[in-house]
Amino acid sequence: MRIVSTNFIPDRSRPGLTTTAIGAVDLQGAGGNWATVGRRSRGGRRVRRQREKRKGKSVGLRIGPLNVGTMTGKGRELADMMERRKVDILCVQETRWKGSKARSIGAGFKLFYYGVDSKRNGVGVVLKEEFVRNVLEVKRVSDRVMSLKLEIEGVMLNVVSGYAPQVGCELEEKERFWSELDEVLESIPTGERVVIGADFNGHVGEGNTGDEEVMGKFGVKERNLEGQMVVDFAKRMDMGVVNTYFQKREEHRVTYKSGGRRTQVDYILCRRGNLKEISDCKVVVGESVARQHRMVVCRMTLMVCKTKKSKIEIEKKTKWWKLKKEECCKEFRQNLRQTLGGQVVLPDDWETTAEVIRETGRKVLGVSSGRRKEDKETWWWNEEVQDSLQRKGLAKKKWDMDRTEENRQEYKELQRRVNREVSKAKQKAYDELYTRLDTREGEKDLYRLARQRDRDGKDVQQVRVIKDRDGRVLTSEESVQRRWKEYFEELMNEENEREKRVEGVNSVEQKVDKIRKDEVRKALKRMKSGKAVGPDDIPVEVWKCLGEAAVEFLASLFNRVLENLEKAYDRVPREELWYCMRKSGVAEKYVRVVQDMYERSRTVVRCAVGQTEEFNVEVGLHQGSALSPFLFAIVMDQLSEEVRQESPWTMMFADDIVICSESREQVEENLERWRFALERRGMKVSRSKTEYMCVNEREGSGTVRLQGEEVKKVQEFKYLGSTVQSNGECGKEVKK
Repeated sequence: MRIVSTNFIPDRSRPGLTTTAIGAVDLQGAGGNWATVGRRSRGGRRVRRQREKRKGKSVGLRIGPLNVGTMTGKGRELADMMERRKVDILCVQETRWKGSKARSIGAGFKLFYYGVDSKRNGVGVVLKEEFVRNVLEVKRVSDRVMSLKLEIEGVMLNVVSGYAPQVGCELEEKERFWSELDEVLESIPTGERVVIGADFNGHVGEGNTGDEEVMGKFGVKERNLEGQMVVDFAKRMDMGVVNTYFQKREEHRVTYKSGGRRTQVDYILCRRGNLKEISDCKVVVGESVARQHRMVVCRMTLMVCKTKKSKIEIEKKTKWWKLKKEECCKEFRQNLRQTLGGQVVLPDDWETTAEVIRETGRKVLGVSSGRRKEDKETWWWNEEVQDSLQRKGLAKKKWDMDRTEENRQEYKELQRRVNREVSKAKQKAYDELYTRLDTREGEKDLYRLARQRDRDGKDVQQVRVIKDRDGRVLTSEESVQRRWKEYFEELMNEENEREKRVEGVNSVEQKVDKIRKDEVRKALKRMKSGKAVGPDDIPVEVWKCLGEAAVEFLASLFNRVLENLEKAYDRVPREELWYCMRKSGVAEKYVRVVQDMYERSRTVVRCAVGQTEEFNVEVGLHQGSALSPFLFAIVMDQLSEEVRQESPWTMMFADDIVICSESREQVEENLERWRFALERRGMKVSRSKTEYMCVNEREGSGTVRLQGEEVKKVQEFKYLGSTVQSNGECGKEVKK
């Protein structure tokens, strides 16, 4: 026989008393043991901070669900409520927004949502700005279930938003919802935290007899069938219904009020092993975002690992783009001349000149903060809208306290007024935007707004974690940087097998003319402005601004580089490139120039958690270099010399090659010859990108194979921007 003692859970609204969800489990358990809840220990915040420091670092979160009824016109109002109530993560239901994306709703909050119908259902999760960058994965299962995975100080937290079918829905629809929720929970590793915020449309009821392991006593009213489904799910997944563990006044337990009905249908669930991290849970009253539902908020404390975070320095950029203005350009030249003691000619030393230019640029043009300019989603927000919302909130509180018809009508009228004010503010803002679009500045604003919307629409903006070779998720900054370096170092230094060349090639020793000023002047004129700067942080705009002084300095610098090249190399990592250049008759001095550019070249990987250490790049051509396409063309010319045919049987543009033949057998033969010629020298024919097309195909023409592997057949393909069709027509090209 089991004897259950009479237990007491203190009301959190009373000062001086404290408890946790796990304490509530102990108090309400079936073991019959008494538990006491004492007053806070003396010493205040300092003592508590010292105690927390001994225990380890902790991160406090406020999480909850809210059925908003619709998100249309409520984005900023919801963000203001979350900011005012200090809510970090909010699971929203019945968003009634069609689509699957993310968007900012104002005040730094971002909504991840999913819906298939603009008139019903829809779920989402709203995150505070500081947690947006922690998102690792977003799973949109249906318009009733979605989840987010966050990494917070090394702890994996999965937030699930759910919206169960109403009582009157078909049983099949309800079973589908619970099946989807089961699948989401089963896919989450055991060691990760899980918090479910959902409108379950069910009553778990007061009392917990027989269900003590998954819920407390403090529900509302009687349990119904839908509430039993919630309890059964909690037992299946070893979770606890957080709302029911904390004794509150009924007003702070009721999540749904409509007419004369007052009940509890919105719940927070977490794994029973993590109940000790929940210190409070209650319904927030007095908010008017949702008409019928009320927000439930729990306070969760994550015990995280103590990790020393390296401070990621924000890259502050010199505002070189100001040189487009003639007055800024003139001021820059004058200050540079003053710094050089009135001289017009730049110093011969590169290091000195570069540092003087950078310092003058920072002084005259200024330095940016390094942070991206954020375009507010709620740029239409104004004081009139905010004032109307405040009055609506006061009317809602008044109606909650005294539910008379007069108060109800006042609240309804203010709701309509808010909708009118929002529509009017949006229309005014749009009109101003359209007027501004006629100007050049307005066009720039439009592009910036479009880019911002595109960034906001992405679920994961920065990859802050990465998996190692064994599939384990790395979270510390050092391990993430190390893995990125390891990955790219292998990727950029992997060399295909090739035959070593036995024959040599004579170098072409010839006199190379000095680089002339008119050549430098012509090159500067052809270079485009607005491009990213290199490691020296000096853009082409500087040299254009300095005019003839820059031309003289650069011509002298380039000629000194040619004169001071090393004559020999102990180790040549790109033998094939040097061989092809010499075979093509490139002057030896130019070969040594390219060798000097490639020898000892090092790079870094810039990732979300900082910059990796440097590593060598010993294979391949430099990415982004203006010289690389020319070097690649030289290599391809030499390697394909023995196999290429005259046009139109062979057409080449960079690495895009077209081979034409009159029969399938000839195509296969020529393709094999190309494969052999390239792969024996360390290059490969891409199997996945190689396609073939048969023009005016006869029945039974067969397929094309490359080393026994079937090549993909297509009916049309693009080459150099033109569409070629298998039927010989050009209709699609004409219709472009």
